[in-house]
Amino acid sequence: MGRLQDRIAIITGAASGIGEACADLFAREGAKVIVADIQDEAGERVAKDIGGCYLHVDLTDPAQVEGMIESTVQEYGRIDILVNNAGIEGDPGLIGDSSIENWKRVMSINIDAVYYGMKYVLPVMVEQKGGVILNMASTVGTNALPGLPAYGTSKAGVVQLSKAAAIEYAYHKIRVNALCPSVVDTPLVRHLIATTPDPEAALRGFQTMNPLPGMITLDAVAKAALFLVSDDSSCITAVALPVDGGYTAR
Repeated sequence: MGRLQDRIAIITGAASGIGEACADLFAREGAKVIVADIQDEAGERVAKDIGGCYLHVDLTDPAQVEGMIESTVQEYGRIDILVNNAGIEGDPGLIGDSSIENWKRVMSINIDAVYYGMKYVLPVMVEQKGGVILNMASTVGTNALPGLPAYGTSKAGVVQLSKAAAIEYAYHKIRVNALCPSVVDTPLVRHLIATTPDPEAALRGFQTMNPLPGMITLDAVAKAALFLVSDDSSCITAVALPVDGGYTAR
């Protein structure tokens, strides 16, 4: 028996990166995972690989998010876990130089979509008398990083929204936490490194930015997520857990 045996879990942005790693681990621990994304080919592949279900969902559209929740309840009868993982960094730039379009785009995916997911899943969890929500934030949501104002602000919002929901719904035995990784060693980050003028220097920079050497791995983030959605953390709520090799302690 796995730690998530027979539980129904929705993971947004699960077609790649952290979401895919969480989907794979949750499935191996016994969960039925709904892979929610807009990358159809990749999402369907992940769902097939883990024995889950793929849903095409534009998370910036509240009607589609509501439909995701409703269709999952209709199919499986309940939702035990929601992981709001989907997010983007947006375009780099100082506040005065950044575009309003970039601000709105980052906010629509990184914070609005998290709110939509929570808004529509919380009544379901209240009715079933329990559930767990995990929202993907970032160390940038707790420690300011110049050059990504929209991203940092959106992730700080995720942390505060998670804490507010945790307090509001604790009586209903619903736990809400946030996960705050540092830079994670994903294919996207590797591509970013490869496109810099000096890839070797960029890689060294990422590998030495945390007190613990090396970049944060996908496996480390997925295992932290598993802990927070499983009964192992049954008394933990309203926490923003860093997975950062000590980065935020400095």
